[in-house]
Amino acid sequence: MEWPVPTLADVLEARRRNSPHLRPTPLYSYASLSELLGADVFVKHENHQPVGAFKVRGGVNLISQISAAQRERGVIAASTGNHGQSIAYAARLFGVAATICVPEGANPVKVASMRGLGAELVFHGRDYDDAREHCEQLASEHGYRYVHSGNEPLLIAGVGTETLEILEEQPATDVIVVPVGGGSGAAGACIVARAVNPGVRVIGVQSDAAPAAFRSWQARRLVEDRMETFAEGLATRTAFELPQQILWKHLNDFVLVSDDEIRAAQALMIEATRNLVEAAGAAPLAAALRLRGQLAGKRLALILSGGNATREQLLEVLVASNRG
Repeated sequence: MEWPVPTLADVLEARRRNSPHLRPTPLYSYASLSELLGADVFVKHENHQPVGAFKVRGGVNLISQISAAQRERGVIAASTGNHGQSIAYAARLFGVAATICVPEGANPVKVASMRGLGAELVFHGRDYDDAREHCEQLASEHGYRYVHSGNEPLLIAGVGTETLEILEEQPATDVIVVPVGGGSGAAGACIVARAVNPGVRVIGVQSDAAPAAFRSWQARRLVEDRMETFAEGLATRTAFELPQQILWKHLNDFVLVSDDEIRAAQALMIEATRNLVEAAGAAPLAAALRLRGQLAGKRLALILSGGNATREQLLEVLVASNRG
């Protein structure tokens, strides 16, 4: 299927739509991270969003634009949590009924948030892709407006506003490192960076325990792969067509890191920033540590994509870091 590829004009329009509902998030520098990487490091705090993750930018932009008939029928999405929170938040904002399909073992912090936002939850399958396939079936049966987590131009334009904020606040940024699950965040970053300053390098990062997006980017075709990562924000078995089309054209580099590297980076980031950091949000730091040599002396933005970690996840990561 062909989707229109969002442009900088679409991102600017998304910011106009989102601005009554979402504030810009902080971009902070941390001396300890800069010293560790030998670079001028800034962290984009998407964990400060009202649902604790960047995806709400896309949800508000998209739900604000659906037709009256679609609002009447309601929307449905599949998610490990952050996309679902985004759609639930935006649906409540605009008075739309939302159904979210989640894996049976979904993060309870994100589940509680979606319930609190008024979404109806459907638990199905062992992972995101099981839930997504069930979601697509329900959408067909009931006529809901299905909101895919990647193949949605309005979502990508919405999340692109985070990179717009980075480059407005720090126009001398050399490199932006962004985590990749489905790829909407990285796609949005590429669109904005290429339009505003083509010299900015955008680097994606994914867990080597769930490398479908990475392998698809390498092969320039959609592939499936295993999904064994603990980082639910990176946990997809399949790549998504629209984000990949954008990444194939514009992403400068793509890095795989291990789950152990993500855990270590998560602990480091929590200690350095004094913020809640979920695993996917720590993946950019894991990638930057791996690429430390080539990033030395650069001005670097790490997108902390979300902070929705459970107490158990945080304890596991912090205890493991103390052992190390």
